[in-house]
Amino acid sequence: MPTEYLRYDKMVENALRGVVREALRQAGERGLPGNHHFYLTFRTNDAGVQIPDYLRDQYPSEMTIVLQYQFYGLEVEEDKFGVTLSFNNSHERLIVPFAAITTFADPSVNFALQFQPLGGQDGPVGVDETEEDEVAEVADEDTAKTGGTPKPADDAKMGQVVALDAFRKK
Repeated sequence: MPTEYLRYDKMVENALRGVVREALRQAGERGLPGNHHFYLTFRTNDAGVQIPDYLRDQYPSEMTIVLQYQFYGLEVEEDKFGVTLSFNNSHERLIVPFAAITTFADPSVNFALQFQPLGGQDGPVGVDETEEDEVAEVADEDTAKTGGTPKPADDAKMGQVVALDAFRKK
């Protein structure tokens, strides 16, 4: 009979995904206070991810969205969230399961979380196996109007990313 262990690494990761869920829930109910804004990177090829085909073609492995000034209809459920964003002056609805999120950051308070894929998910197993991040960012009115991308936050302002690999049994 194999020995079973409590999977604290998975428990901690699930709890941290709950932090993302709660932050999004509060933003959906009350808006984003002060300078808060969220960068969310997710795997576009995971089950349950619903994005327009042209975005999936443009970002076949990962995509980063920014929730700051122009986002609409943010709805948060237990296992996923939905939001409408503007891409090249066209509003598009995205549905993203929390299991597909690889990174969550709020640069305004130097907070960031990095996640590993949950068991049974399609897509890369680790960070080394992912393609170079491709980014689709809509952060402010000027960016949406020009079709450009916002200036990335300074690395020093991004804060420390919490990686759970150090706690995983090898």
